[in-house]
Amino acid sequence: MSVLRIAKPVYDAIRAHGEETYPHECCGALLGRGAADGWRIEAAVKAGNTRTDSPKNRYQIAPGELVKIEREARSRGLSIAGFYHSHPDHPAQWSATDFAEAHWLGCSYVITAVAEGSAAVTNSFLLAGTTEEDKRYEQETIEVFATSEAASESLTAPTESKKA
Repeated sequence: MSVLRIAKPVYDAIRAHGEETYPHECCGALLGRGAADGWRIEAAVKAGNTRTDSPKNRYQIAPGELVKIEREARSRGLSIAGFYHSHPDHPAQWSATDFAEAHWLGCSYVITAVAEGSAAVTNSFLLAGTTEEDKRYEQETIEVFATSEAASESLTAPTESKKA
């Protein structure tokens, strides 16, 4: 079984983000480093939910924002390790829509149930497989670790790097 290791300040910030956006879904990207048995998440970046048709139970990250997040990750020596979102008043279990719209094979998808405005259960699922046709979610164990590096840049919008 895959293990998602996540710094405590990042884990707490992801859950708080779900509470902040309630009753709508929050969303963002997970930044980390790959290991033999899963990802080690060191930061997360809030993203705007661009879904206008049903933001209470759907999310989407704009492609341009995703490119900025990926550039920020690379500049910090990290990779996009996955994504997170909340399920307002719904279990922390992936939906058919979550599965259909997941395309980053090998990445983790973290879901936090937010019950009546309070973060409850948080689960993670690895999008396994080698092609879109054989993709599948596999439950991951979440291991929260303490860190002296409080991931101070976690959950901030990526900044454009300026050339001198």
